[in-house]
Amino acid sequence: MKNIAIIGSGSWGAALGIYLANNGHKVKMWSFDEDEKNLINNKRKCVFLPKARIPDGVICSSSFEEVLEEADIILHVTPSKFVRSTIKKYKGFVKPNQIVLMCSKGFEAETEYTLDQVMEEELPGIKTGILSGPSHAEEVSIGVPTLLVVASKHEDVREMVSEEFKSNTLRLYTSEDVKGVELGGALKNIIAFCAGIAVGLNLGDNTFAALATRGLVEIDRLGTAMGGQSKTFYGLTGLGDLIVTCGSVHSRNRKAGELIGRGYTIEETRKQVGMTIESVDNIDVAYKLAKKYNIEMPIVEKVYEVLYKGLSPKDAVNILMTREQKSE
Repeated sequence: MKNIAIIGSGSWGAALGIYLANNGHKVKMWSFDEDEKNLINNKRKCVFLPKARIPDGVICSSSFEEVLEEADIILHVTPSKFVRSTIKKYKGFVKPNQIVLMCSKGFEAETEYTLDQVMEEELPGIKTGILSGPSHAEEVSIGVPTLLVVASKHEDVREMVSEEFKSNTLRLYTSEDVKGVELGGALKNIIAFCAGIAVGLNLGDNTFAALATRGLVEIDRLGTAMGGQSKTFYGLTGLGDLIVTCGSVHSRNRKAGELIGRGYTIEETRKQVGMTIESVDNIDVAYKLAKKYNIEMPIVEKVYEVLYKGLSPKDAVNILMTREQKSE
């Protein structure tokens, strides 16, 4: 049994808390929201996971010190735009023998950093890693069989987490390719958003499949340019996560894209989805990174123009379809 601290009480943080508590670990969660904290402690519920019940042993607190004091492993599960600011608030309570795993997916917009870079800057001397893979919170919270990857440059972190977290409903693989695992999780959200636009435009299965496939090519191009290994993008944290995020009704990124395809504004889309939409928050970063590394990413370029330049989704499709013919 390990003492697990979870920073963030949203759907994924709550799902991890439910799973790990049911797997025999002692779990404490941190929440900035008093209503969410009280719902977890008093009703054993998460508003985003209506089918799941939070085990009685899980404690939710608004005190970083209380949550982190006895933790062996700290899981960071906040929206990407709040990662650095949240770490700054709790890093004074992190001890040298504790492990911090980033479970969020995305970029830091201001610096164009991946989240592992943010951890390295804010938590020097602390062993860190990434937990990622095709894993909707709604399914993990009710015990649907799921496969994840723990990536870290520290072998002991990889082996310990994979051993402690495993069960008959969760299988873990290990990876040394922290950058590839991180980028696969961040970039697939953007392609899933584009897949949602295709759904919103009623373009059919052919378009959907083509978009996901060519989107994976773009992920691989930028990901390898930034230091990831190509094979990682065709594994669980690349192709696997892309499939589940593009194709599932649980995907808020796909849902957001579908609303844009149907003519909703970004403001209306955010209101309808009701949770953080990582793809929308990170499309601008991916576009800038493609320019920085001189990588051709036509899908990312056009969705950027849809969101920020007034290009209509239908015109974006037409431009992509009439590009110069090329070999695959």
